[in-house]
Amino acid sequence: MLSAVKRKRIRVSKVKRLSRSPVTTFFLAFMLFVVGVFMALPMVYAVVSAFKPMEEFFVFPPRFFVINPTTDNFILMGQLMSSMWVSFERYLFNTLFVSGLSTLIYTFIAVLASYPLAKHRFPGSKVIRELIVTALMFTSAVTGVAQYIILARLRLINTYGALLLPSLASTMGVFLCMQNLTLVPDEMLESGKIDGAGEYRIWWSLVVPNIKPVVATIVIFQFQSVWNQTGHHLIFNEALKPLATALSQITSAGISRAGAGAAASLLLMIPPILVFIISQGKVMETMVNSGIKG
Repeated sequence: MLSAVKRKRIRVSKVKRLSRSPVTTFFLAFMLFVVGVFMALPMVYAVVSAFKPMEEFFVFPPRFFVINPTTDNFILMGQLMSSMWVSFERYLFNTLFVSGLSTLIYTFIAVLASYPLAKHRFPGSKVIRELIVTALMFTSAVTGVAQYIILARLRLINTYGALLLPSLASTMGVFLCMQNLTLVPDEMLESGKIDGAGEYRIWWSLVVPNIKPVVATIVIFQFQSVWNQTGHHLIFNEALKPLATALSQITSAGISRAGAGAAASLLLMIPPILVFIISQGKVMETMVNSGIKG
């Protein structure tokens, strides 16, 4: 009986696949191609601009190709960075330190906090879950003034804490973990309790291994977010500023540094893109399990 039902389902699925006409398939593929090209244009233009000589920046209409490619923009960017009060290595260390530490702490907090919210019921748990979802609607521009007041009262302005603490307040990671934890069967957690494991042991041995894709996704999102932050309104000591702030100072000097600014923008794009390309499969799996459509 079961085999007959399976054969029927297979026949139905084959009929559904064959019912799509070649014209519809071609149209869908063409639309996906157009959307993909449209989304890739900003990155292509950023790469092309980094190798444009100065005279090609002011050609109208703007071109998505370069006639005489040059590496002078990168040389000029290096010269400008070497002439600053603080060395390039210091800016890079600030960014790597804040990005790495923020990603490590935030991932731990998100994975640990999501477990009781998703798998336990306690007074106020429903309110906390609703607050987490509501907080997703607020951007950094909305909370910027409140964050500055809190950091000023905590005397964290002009310290690494001014860059680190706000980055830990995002609820996206907790939300993604909560959604993916619904796929972890309660029976497996109950078996751990029967074997005598405590809550922390269950979390580390049973929960974390089953949500590795979402952990990788949180690492990607958090790293990209912190890597690109400038913190220009929180950090005034030049020795504590991240790399994005130093490179933005190059582009703020006018059109004479348009080439160096394009090279700086490309330099900032490379690490987040590489991290995403390496782990894009885990990101897509997480989004499917979380009910988020890209």
